[in-house]
Amino acid sequence: MNVARILAVVALIMTFSITALSIDKKPFGKTEDGREVFLYTLKNSHGMEVEISTFGGDVVSIKVPDRTGKIADVVLGFDDLADYEKQGPYFGALVGRYANRIANGTFSLDGKTYHVPLNDGPNALHGGKRGFDKRLWDAKDSTDASGQHLHLHYLSKDGEEGFPGNLNVDVTYTVPADKNELQIAYKATTDKDTVLNLTNHTYYNLKGQGEGQIVDHEIMINADRFTPVNSTLIPTGEIKSVAGTPFDLRKLTKISAHIDDDNEQLKYALGYDHNWVLNGGGGKMELAAKVVEPTTGRVLEVLTDQPGVQFYTGNHLDGTAKGKGHVYKFRDGLCLETQHFPDSPNHPNFPTTELKPGQVFHTTTIYRFSTEKK
Repeated sequence: MNVARILAVVALIMTFSITALSIDKKPFGKTEDGREVFLYTLKNSHGMEVEISTFGGDVVSIKVPDRTGKIADVVLGFDDLADYEKQGPYFGALVGRYANRIANGTFSLDGKTYHVPLNDGPNALHGGKRGFDKRLWDAKDSTDASGQHLHLHYLSKDGEEGFPGNLNVDVTYTVPADKNELQIAYKATTDKDTVLNLTNHTYYNLKGQGEGQIVDHEIMINADRFTPVNSTLIPTGEIKSVAGTPFDLRKLTKISAHIDDDNEQLKYALGYDHNWVLNGGGGKMELAAKVVEPTTGRVLEVLTDQPGVQFYTGNHLDGTAKGKGHVYKFRDGLCLETQHFPDSPNHPNFPTTELKPGQVFHTTTIYRFSTEKK
């Protein structure tokens, strides 16, 4: 048997082993208006499993091994659909049409002023009162040699939550066959000038969800600068160096090292809830952040082509959110939301978030899991 035939046989065996892992689809309840919601499970041969709901595109669970091979769910979430329908902490959600905050829920585009419903004090947060996290997405799944895929689609109609343009959004979740990764690819088109900022709002705890605070995790963020905020967490417009501040996370640093420093920015947010300006500047896939949990050895790396990442330390979890057998308390999870900058439509010096007819918005973020030895 020649080399080419051997390689062909190996490829056939690999494809068979991958496709033999079927994508599980099961009911996840019905929305308040009676529409059926499904829960899909993507997996690979390394033991990684990811559950995703068609309501809000929520990442309901991610199961990955620790350094000893023990599998645990490392994301916060709810047990049932009803809790996801309530206004809450955006566990695992696809967030849009505009992720993060817009000051006073107001922006101007092409000489016209638009208003998004206020849902975060004086500001609009994560797309308004019924953002993409509260919408039912159409779903198709597929499996091929590269891995398992869940394709979600949503049409955000002109005027929804105050945003202009009919916006077609496609999001593909992928669990590769040979890597413990969750890849999220976003694509969108519009028929009117609009603004757009999409992200995923999963809360991670690499010890395992419900296993206490994340302040003993270590984090690195590949950014020399960040965007300071005012008391309502709206960027001031300044792009400031992290040097000499608690925001200097360019080397692996225990989160607890500076999170409670006597610092105005940290007091505004009750911890970290800020946008870091990634050194790559966006446009190509680069390492944005790395998180290490020393006791389990689990490692999370975040790669993206976006210009920013919001690092949030679960400062508003207060014990009222209960799910998957646990009560989630202060700082029990962390988020790394790859994005354009908060309130960009009101800051001309920030990277633009405008999307025009004929343009295609496309971005990808990878959440990569591994382990390290003691």
